Amino acid sequence: MAAQARANESTSPIDLDTGIVEAAEAALGAIGAARKEIGQVIFGQQKVVDLSLVTLLSGGHGLLVGVPGLAKTKLVEAMGTVLGLAARRVQFTPDLMPSDILGSEVLDESSDGKRHFRFIKGPVFAQLLMADEINRASPRTQSALLQAMQEHHVTVAGERYDLPAPFHVLATQNPIEQEGTYPLPEAQLDRFLLEIDVGYPDREAERRILLETTGAAEYKPSPAMTSETLMSIQRLVRRLPVGDAVVDSILDLVRSARPGEGEASVTDKLSWGPGPRASQSLTLAVRARALVEGRLAPSVDDVAALAIPVLKHRVALTFAARADGETVEGLIGKLVERLG
Repeated sequence: MAAQARANESTSPIDLDTGIVEAAEAALGAIGAARKEIGQVIFGQQKVVDLSLVTLLSGGHGLLVGVPGLAKTKLVEAMGTVLGLAARRVQFTPDLMPSDILGSEVLDESSDGKRHFRFIKGPVFAQLLMADEINRASPRTQSALLQAMQEHHVTVAGERYDLPAPFHVLATQNPIEQEGTYPLPEAQLDRFLLEIDVGYPDREAERRILLETTGAAEYKPSPAMTSETLMSIQRLVRRLPVGDAVVDSILDLVRSARPGEGEASVTDKLSWGPGPRASQSLTLAVRARALVEGRLAPSVDDVAALAIPVLKHRVALTFAARADGETVEGLIGKLVERLG
């Protein structure tokens, strides 16, 4: 009852002025059309689709974690088409160099014999970049991409080159094979707004996959918005009001996951916890999820739904906790239960 009261409080129409309501209603139509189009090619992964949309609507980057063959690449391709973004894909390998991603300078010679350097842009100059199996690249290459993700520009030979706007990265990781990989450091993982687990589809969804993807014709999604529309929705997300009850829930959740601040029964099992960037990410993500769900303001339910995707890659268990069979998801679930 307490959680429901706080949710109702956070969605009070008094919190919204007329301009925000009109912009939000227009955004709801565009987002609904985008979800429908993506759902025509991605089956049985509605939660993954919604979390990916939340990531982009929040202006952030996402990390997709799942075994091969679960349509992660197809999802990014579909999102690029539906959201009107110029999308590219890079398959990460151990021999991939930073210049293979960022671009490099080549020496050109003009017709009059004069020589000059010309910069050839790499695949990072896209609005939506899929970094496939990012943990297979060397730390040097990973750092080059992650710096571009943070700064939204690259520097080559002392010259700055701005990346397109909007710019988003959806990276993938294979959780079952670690040979020949370079795990991302915790500080770099923090640059991802959400970590999205991609699981197996249910039986009916897999049946639909079999019937609709092995025939002569395959559905091609249509654009539901433009990149300009997406950026306007991203600005709207930052303008949406967040009720005090939601803000308090975010603070309660994040701070309770820090050793020394939360209940000892939970935090004693954590070697480190989330910083303020986790609170920022959650505050943006709950607004975006509200729009994806067709609402004009976030609720405490949004905080609970996004707790694991936001916090999972921002906390770590102690060795003793892992030995006892504890999981990060289980501990975050216990913290979410205390929100009510």
